[in-house]
Amino acid sequence: MARLEARITPETKALFQKAASLEGRTLTDFVVASVQAEANRVIQKHQILKLSVDDSEAFVDALLNPPEPNDSLKAAALRYEQVS
Repeated sequence: MARLEARITPETKALFQKAASLEGRTLTDFVVASVQAEANRVIQKHQILKLSVDDSEAFVDALLNPPEPNDSLKAAALRYEQVS
């Protein structure tokens, strides 16, 4: 187990304690569960890419109907083959 400490105002502690009591939880359980839920939300927000309908359609179209390689891409592929 690891320990986490935070300095908060008495008003903030009272707010957290009231919320914990209303949920029938200990202050520690309430704080840990709340922080864990928020951490999961933040991580999910940053790891999931959400596209509009138009963007989704453009993405699928690019996968299903890729454009022909241009000169720059062909040159890059040749350089890659020479280095590999």
